[in-house]
Amino acid sequence: MNRAKLLVGWLAVLMVMACVSTTSGPPERKENTAEAAKQYYSLGARYYKNGQYELARDRLTHALTFDPKFGIAHSVLALTYQALDVPRLAAEHFELAVRYAPHDIDVRNSYAVFLCRQRDFDEARSQFDLFLPLPSPSSPSLLLTNAGVCMAQKPDLALAEQYFRRALSEKPGYGEALLQMALLERQTGDQLSARAFLQRYLSANPSSAAILYLAVQIENDIGNARASTDYTNELLRDYPGSAEARRLLETG
Repeated sequence: MNRAKLLVGWLAVLMVMACVSTTSGPPERKENTAEAAKQYYSLGARYYKNGQYELARDRLTHALTFDPKFGIAHSVLALTYQALDVPRLAAEHFELAVRYAPHDIDVRNSYAVFLCRQRDFDEARSQFDLFLPLPSPSSPSLLLTNAGVCMAQKPDLALAEQYFRRALSEKPGYGEALLQMALLERQTGDQLSARAFLQRYLSANPSSAAILYLAVQIENDIGNARASTDYTNELLRDYPGSAEARRLLETG
């Protein structure tokens, strides 16, 4: 399993929360600068969400000409520059985003994720710890798990575990935290604990080829051939065309 997956997936949260305009062209009423900034931002956010990064960059830049202190527009423009592989400009706009929207949880989370991807783990942790105590419409368990994934990439597995356990104290059945704990326990050699966390995950969440493949690996580590065979058969039956199924067939 790829610990970065959760981080990448979390970047979409900002887009889900954005109020996106259905307008297909630039705003016509430019005399109202605040409204123009919002309309250009909405267009840019939509283009970003659709993967049209050059168009997103242009619209978001226009939004900031009308309102240079529009924090969330800076944040989405930073994400756009990140997608365009221009980290210097991404960092510049993330810094402006947190300056102008210091209490926006999603802005700060996106910045922390960016710092983690740039391997600036200490500053990423500072950002996570700064916004985690604040009231948030987002799930605290999701934010805590995100912080844990970042620290696991450092790697600081002890700190990652603290974040994951905090996430589970907030929401004991939270699937992502359970899965990350299973991965962490396997990595640290506690296979029985890894199995327990994965079983908790499977009891409340749908399986997938990757999850079943992890279950096979854990049971093999423990030496439970019967359970390993059961998971193998389930994987081959339900996901015969998956990369995980091919790996199992290749390794016998």
